Amino acid sequence: MANRYDLDGRRAVVTGGAQGIGRAVAERLLESGAKLVLWDRDQDLLQRTLEELQVGDRARGKAIDVTDPTAVEAAAAEAAQAWDGIDILVNNAGISGPNATVVDYPLDAWRQVLSIDLDGVFYGCKFVAPYMIKGGYGRIVNVASIAGKEGNPNAAAYSAAKAGVIALTKSLGKELAGHDIAVNCITPAAARTAIFDQMTQKHIDYMLSRIPRGRFLQVEEVASMVSWLVSAENSFTTGAVFDLSGGRATY
Repeated sequence: MANRYDLDGRRAVVTGGAQGIGRAVAERLLESGAKLVLWDRDQDLLQRTLEELQVGDRARGKAIDVTDPTAVEAAAAEAAQAWDGIDILVNNAGISGPNATVVDYPLDAWRQVLSIDLDGVFYGCKFVAPYMIKGGYGRIVNVASIAGKEGNPNAAAYSAAKAGVIALTKSLGKELAGHDIAVNCITPAAARTAIFDQMTQKHIDYMLSRIPRGRFLQVEEVASMVSWLVSAENSFTTGAVFDLSGGRATY
């Protein structure tokens, strides 16, 4: 049985929460006593996930495009009103984009990946953090990637966006350190989720070959680390990067 961190009464927002890592995190937070709002752009999948979680009114859903700052601002206000504040934010929504070299990378795909994977994280932080400042407490976890540290070939947009998430995390962590708000990010290696559907088999094989553990990350392992990072026990560390790379990371 997984360790249970005390999140009783904590109010959370998890983006990309209908499947994959986001859903695993949501499940773990709910098991630890939190109540939350799942943000996801897939309305049908979001509804099915909420029904399967079976936690009554402790979990709500909001269909939202995280690249729309007006929508994110409104959704943050709605969540804060529903729960009378926000304590936890997990910025997880993201896409991989196509696998192509930089010289062949489609311009529209570059913009789309950066918009979702970096701008979306910025909007979440920008519009949720004020409620944490008001409440004098908060925990933010941004889902980056080992690609943001090493730069995967044929995935420049994804790598660049995730590197940006790492830098954003470090900047915001310093800005909010005086408010008892911890801002950290994780840099997971690949996990077998729906994001694999966007990748070539060659790229998937490349990622696996780089992991000394010899297997892909499990979403439950991500949820385990995130559940500590968003707990009150994480009372000192902020602006940090936590690896889930199976030994791949070298710094």
